[in-house]
Amino acid sequence: MIKVTVWNENRHEQKNPVVREVYPEGIHGAIAAFLTEAGFEAGTATLDEPEHGLTDEVLNETDVLLWWGHLAHDEVSDEVVAKVQQRVLDGMGLIVLHSGHFSKIFKTLMGTSCDLKWREADEKERLWVVDPSHPIVEGIGESIELEKEEMYGEHFDIPAPDELVFMSWFEGGEVFRSGCTYQRGNGKVFYFRPGHETYPTYYNKDIQRVIINAVNWAKPVDRKRPVYGNAKPLELLAVK
Repeated sequence: MIKVTVWNENRHEQKNPVVREVYPEGIHGAIAAFLTEAGFEAGTATLDEPEHGLTDEVLNETDVLLWWGHLAHDEVSDEVVAKVQQRVLDGMGLIVLHSGHFSKIFKTLMGTSCDLKWREADEKERLWVVDPSHPIVEGIGESIELEKEEMYGEHFDIPAPDELVFMSWFEGGEVFRSGCTYQRGNGKVFYFRPGHETYPTYYNKDIQRVIINAVNWAKPVDRKRPVYGNAKPLELLAVK
């Protein structure tokens, strides 16, 4: 069984009654619930837990880590970020959601500012599938329409994705690369844009399906990891 940890800073839920009403069990709780229903072993971790809930034991047992953050990126310890980065390089999958684009871990793995345009105006978002053969969009039609979402607009300061899976259009006219995959070391990374805290985006069945598909895509490959460093020759070297 694939073991998933859903990490959420869990601050909006404490400060904003609108968010509490939309996600009474927290964003992490809502995501973990549909992942559990889909057959994964899903746990949660939050910012204010010791080590942000990401102890060595938790990380070492996690196949895929989901990350949602916004208000408190700077409060995530550099030590925990370094541990998550190493786990990705060792093969753990990472799915970065919505405002997690500005998280320390995503910026570390991307090596860029990860900045973008944004606007909160209750506008329609249409996520167009631009890679229809990709496993992340299995069971999804040509597009996903969200009645209300926060706008993110280009230029999105990220490295060119290995694969661009979704491209968003917003009612105000902007477009955005909203589903991007990367390989980092032995691990896979998927950035998925939707999920503003005051909208019920994570209850949308198509959004849930994308995240479920992404977990299956990002799970570690079952093989011996490459060995790095000084290496003995595989063949007999001629005497020089």
